[in-house]
Amino acid sequence: MTTLLHIDASVRSAKNANPNHDSISKNIAKQFVNHLQQYNAVAEYIYRDVGMNPPSFINQSWIGAVFTPANKLTLEQKEVLAESDELINELVKADTIVISTPMYNYGMPAQLKAWFDQIVRINKTFDFDLQRGDFPLQPLLTGKRLLVITSTGEFGFEAGGIRESMSHLVPHIKTLSKYLGVQHIDEIACEYQEFNDQRHQRSLTNAYAKAEQLALRYAN
Repeated sequence: MTTLLHIDASVRSAKNANPNHDSISKNIAKQFVNHLQQYNAVAEYIYRDVGMNPPSFINQSWIGAVFTPANKLTLEQKEVLAESDELINELVKADTIVISTPMYNYGMPAQLKAWFDQIVRINKTFDFDLQRGDFPLQPLLTGKRLLVITSTGEFGFEAGGIRESMSHLVPHIKTLSKYLGVQHIDEIACEYQEFNDQRHQRSLTNAYAKAEQLALRYAN
């Protein structure tokens, strides 16, 4: 049994009046979660649609509060950090994390970046010690697994692909994932959306199949 934290980042709904506007990434993630629940593998399910309900962007007040010792925080600073505290508490509880996201302008949606900015926080998800030399940041969480589900209009963003150098979505998530306590990452990618041809349909079919396969693996 796992505590599952599910983050959706698309600004589109999973279902719309026009099916062509349905979020691909959200629907693949839903397939995975539904199968995992059918296997009775989810003890607690925590859901955030940051695409529809984005976290606040960090600002100067937030940074000031983050670097203030806990015993010296003012009531106002505690209120500034309340959202971050809530999001971090959800992350800490989770054993399994699912992040579904489209690629926007070759990177992650601003809403997803806002979520990462709220939770990658000193003395909460990492600490800082110059005694470590050139690598002073150390994650404080560990033991989690992450499933990254992406949808892209083009194709070839994987390692060795024709657009590998243009991919700033999955590499960015992988870099930040260590501050989530992630030790194992799986990926599901749906490509060719803008082409809307047989390649897209094949990629979509394969993505749904992989979601079902991974759900079975995660359940065991």
